[in-house]
Amino acid sequence: MPNKVRLTITRLCFFLNAICSKVLDLVKLDELENEAAIILYQLEMYFPSAFFDIMVHLVVHLVREIKCCGPVYLQRMYSVEWYMKILKGYTKNLHHPEASIIERYIAEEAIEFCSKYIEKAKPVGLPESQHDERVGGKGSRGLHVITPIVEDLQRAHLYVLNNNNEVFPYILCHEGLVKKSNPKMSKN
Repeated sequence: MPNKVRLTITRLCFFLNAICSKVLDLVKLDELENEAAIILYQLEMYFPSAFFDIMVHLVVHLVREIKCCGPVYLQRMYSVEWYMKILKGYTKNLHHPEASIIERYIAEEAIEFCSKYIEKAKPVGLPESQHDERVGGKGSRGLHVITPIVEDLQRAHLYVLNNNNEVFPYILCHEGLVKKSNPKMSKN
């Protein structure tokens, strides 16, 4: 990307950061409005006209909107729009969407309310912890020491000895000694 384009996009980023801050200086708002116009003029020099639609043009009006309505963080609708998406997911009856949204919302609220007062109930919509059964609520992490019984230890020890390549010559030597001392004994 050419240096001039990179600089213009960086200026746009700084402008957007400045107008989205929680504390705004009223004296600098006029400077920010002029900065927005300069940035858009520079973008028009570097990008084709197909790039510019109504959304790019709205950057000029952001500072005036801040002067009229206050800081941007008080005007944002993202949380409302996200919640509207959740409510839209409640729609099951397309002929009466409001009724189905209300019905499912009330059902979820009732379940959540009751689950707070029922001791062993599982709340709706909250993920369950996968560690409760293993840890047991003690707050321990990592290694859990298990003490096996003696018979299991002896079986494990014998298994390791019989399946280790370093021990195999000793096993053959032992078999040879047993065959010499008991020639009539079968292999089984």
